[in-house]
Order: sequence, then C-alpha cells, then structure tokens
Amino acid sequence: MTSAPNANATGPSGGDEDRSDASPPGLGTPVTGNGSSSKSGSRKSAGAATHSDPVTSTDGTSTDASGESSMEDGVAESASQPRSVEVDRYQDEIRLVGPTKGESGEADHAEKLHRCQELIDYQFEDLELLRFALTHASGASHRLASNERLEFLGDAVLGFVVCAWLFDEYPEYSEGDLTKIKSAVVSRRTCGKVACQIGLDSCLIVGRGVTRNRSYPRSLVSDVFESVVAALYLDGGHLVVRDRLKRWLKQEVTLAVESQGAANYKSALQQRAQRDIACTPMYRLKKESGPDHRKVFLISAVIDQREYTAAWGTNKKEAEQKAAANALAEIKGESLPFPLEDPPPTA
Repeated sequence: MTSAPNANATGPSGGDEDRSDASPPGLGTPVTGNGSSSKSGSRKSAGAATHSDPVTSTDGTSTDASGESSMEDGVAESASQPRSVEVDRYQDEIRLVGPTKGESGEADHAEKLHRCQELIDYQFEDLELLRFALTHASGASHRLASNERLEFLGDAVLGFVVCAWLFDEYPEYSEGDLTKIKSAVVSRRTCGKVACQIGLDSCLIVGRGVTRNRSYPRSLVSDVFESVVAALYLDGGHLVVRDRLKRWLKQEVTLAVESQGAANYKSALQQRAQRDIACTPMYRLKKESGPDHRKVFLISAVIDQREYTAAWGTNKKEAEQKAAANALAEIKGESLPFPLEDPPPTA
C-alpha cells in the first residue's frame, strides 16, 4: 500500500492502490475497523459513547459506541448549531465535486489530480504527494492517508515564504508591522479565499457524505491550500513554491500592506517614493518652538529635492509621521490632513 508523505523525504514511495486498514510501516498506530485512527485526541474525533446507538457530539461529529468518529459525517456541523458568518458569506464559492454517476472512485481521483496540476501550473514527479495533499480525512482510508500531515508542513512553509518575502520587500517596516501583515496574509480566511480563486476546492477528494451535505466548514479549502503548498515544496523545492505563492498572494500582500500603511505614513510614503522614483524620503527639521518641557517641532518631508508641506508635532517622531501624511496627500492631490499652523500648537 502507499505510505503517507514524510517531511524528511522527497515524497511517498509508489506502490499498489490497495487501501487496507493497516497503517503504513513506521508511521503510527494501526487503524481500527471503521477506518478511523485509534489515536486519541484526533482533531475530528469525538468522545466515547455510553450506549450502542450512534450519537451526535456537541461539535456535530457522528460517533458510534466505540467512540470512533465517522470521517464522512465528521465535517458536517450540527443542525442545531448556528453556522458562522464566515461560512455563510463564502459558502457559495466552495465547489466540492463528487464522482459523476457511474464514475469509479479512481477515475474521479485521476481527473482531480490532472485538473489540479493544470490549475497550479505544475506537473508532479511524485503524483502520490498530490493525491495525499488533496485527500480530506473523509475520503481517506485512515488519518495518515489524508492531507493532515501535509497541512502541518504547509503551514510552516507558507509562513516562512511570506516572512522572507515581506522581509526583503519592505526593509523600512518594523517587526510589529511585518507581523501584522504576515498574520493577515496567512490567515485561514485568506488561504480559503485564494484556494477558491485557484480552483482547489473543485479538486478536493472527499467522502460522499461531504458532497451531499451543504454544511461543510470552510476550513476544508484553507487546509487543502496549505497541504498543496507542502506537496509543491517536497516535490519541486523552495523556488517552485515561492514563485507560485508570490503570484497567488500578491494582491493579498498589497491589501495588507496598504491597510497597515494607513497607520504608518512614513512607511507608506517610503514605499511609494521607492516604487515611483526610486528615491528615499528625507525629513528636514524646520523649526523648534516652546519651552523645554513643552517643545514642539516643525518637520517637512523631502523627496528628490522636492519639499512638501511641513507639520508640527510634540516630538520629532510625531512630526515626521504628520509630515509624511501631508506629503502623501499632496502626491495624491488630496486635502492636507495636518495643515500648517502658525503660530504653532503650544504657542
């Protein structure tokens, strides 16, 4: 049987397609009769039932008397549980595709593997890596044959690539600014949105119960985005995954940077000046006023020898931020957010 992917190797070895209940060698505890892993505390497993009839746990997963969760039903939310705003808002964008009538499971899987490679513009040398990446737990014979391990690796790869990208692209941003931007770019919401834009949702290999149930969580598509990132990294290396992430996430990075720059006018001005005229803004102290304990500073921004409207601040850092805001407004043809006051504020 095929083994699950290992982050320390280049991918799973090939083998026959027989899906038995035994775990791949060296990869964990053998699974139990219904195909679920016997490992306790699994993300989608419910607690043990106290009677023989199937019951529904508080998280909506169907559980039998042995305490094992049904993988197909585990992704469905409880009917009595209100669906989140995020799921409601994006539900119609998710396109889970099940086998057509009369189509075998293997034929359906082969079609999805082919479609996914076209969508991501990459042909896998180890196609089993992609199969694992696209297989949700509900469509796997056991947990280790699903995309959960690849999702774990993909989360780290995604974070590293985005961090390196931001570090190189925005040298003027502080650690705090970069952290906020990175958090927005790698969020579940962003990953799910981008996965749908690429079309990965239509490539997911899921159990039949999932395609029949309309209350599947949006985490399915955000998870498959991370697992595909991991598969690309293992099969093609860093450059392959970096180039695709930069293409897929370019708009999200721009949006995150712009929203962060709204509170950091100096960073926003520097980005604009470097992008448009390859010049770094300078700040000129024009005047100081007031007693030592209540001193104010008048500072202007200068770009390529052009001086913009100065602004007052109670310290130099504040005055520079206001001067940068005035410069941005002048460049955009907008009214000044900090018009020059004469006399200064403390006079």
